[in-house]
Amino acid sequence: MSAVPGARRQDPTRLDSPGPRLNRLLASLPEEDFEAIAPALEPVTLVARGTLNGAGERLDHAWFPTTAIISLQQVLEGRPSSEVAMVGREGMVGLGIVLGDPASSRHACVHCPGQAWRLPGALLRERFDRSAPLRSILLRQAQALMAQIAQNGVCYRLHSVEQQVCRRLLMSLDRLMTQEVPVTHEALANALGVRREAVTLAACRLLSDGLLRSSRGRIAVLDRPGLERRACECYASLHGELERLLGQGT
Repeated sequence: MSAVPGARRQDPTRLDSPGPRLNRLLASLPEEDFEAIAPALEPVTLVARGTLNGAGERLDHAWFPTTAIISLQQVLEGRPSSEVAMVGREGMVGLGIVLGDPASSRHACVHCPGQAWRLPGALLRERFDRSAPLRSILLRQAQALMAQIAQNGVCYRLHSVEQQVCRRLLMSLDRLMTQEVPVTHEALANALGVRREAVTLAACRLLSDGLLRSSRGRIAVLDRPGLERRACECYASLHGELERLLGQGT
């Protein structure tokens, strides 16, 4: 495996290593399609703040997170700006490979560290051309990603930082299958495109109300129903849309 910024080679024989079908896209593939790509799937560990690809770079691999979360960010004036979408175990990074544009239009970085599986783009494209079920699954993934980009644009414009923090934490919980998110206030601020002090102020209000507990580099959710009530409607809207499109929620 060639060197990849933000990734470390993972021993596939480790018994505690999450299998590729923890990724819901891979889990939804027909057996024939999964068996065709399984030998080429490479397990990797993604490290915090690592970069999978920069805007404009060629996409040579598709990435299927299992316990990591990837942040897709728009680049302005040569630098990553706010997050336009996030991808966890529900999806795949690298849809441009099958949509006809192998050059990434966005900066993809590791928001929450963890495991993922990567697949050579040429093999994915070959299976996409040959398999109608795989095409259907990946096109629904593309539609779900576009829905997230559109909803996030509205959310950034209309809702408070506190509401956005609640939405972002809830979306992370769904993908991590845990009540704790390995993220810093700075990383949250970068994703939302706001000052770190604004995120810290919002988090302090949520902590004082007993909804969260924060430690160095980690935020635990103590009252999820309370957090959902404090979030804007964008969380419920996106969750419902993903469930509709992907047939399995997040």
